[in-house]
Amino acid sequence: MASMIVLSVSAVPDHLRGALTRWLLEVTPELYVGTVSAGVRDELWESVAACAGSGTTVLAYPFNNEQGFELRTAGTQRRTPVDFDGLTLISFASDGKETAILL
Repeated sequence: MASMIVLSVSAVPDHLRGALTRWLLEVTPELYVGTVSAGVRDELWESVAACAGSGTTVLAYPFNNEQGFELRTAGTQRRTPVDFDGLTLISFASDGKETAILL
C-alpha cells in the first residue's frame, strides 16, 4: 500500500536531488513530498543514505506507533532521533561532545 513520505535533504549532490524528482515533488528547495510504496521508499532511502556524503537527510513516513510516524536520518547530523519509552525524541549535539534530549 502506498503512503505519503516527506524527505528533507541539505548539502547533498545535485545528481541526488535530480534523481529524487523522478519519484517525489520538490515543494521547496531540498524538501520532497510524495506517495510511494514501502519498497520504493526503502530503495529511495538506500540511495539517499549512500549519496548523502557530508550532507544531511531526514525521512519521515507513516508508521504504526503512538506518534503515527517513523524517522530515519543519514549524513552529518546535529539532531538524532532517539527512542524514549516508545516515543521518538530528538537528541541535539550542541558541540559534538554533549547530547541533550529536547522535550
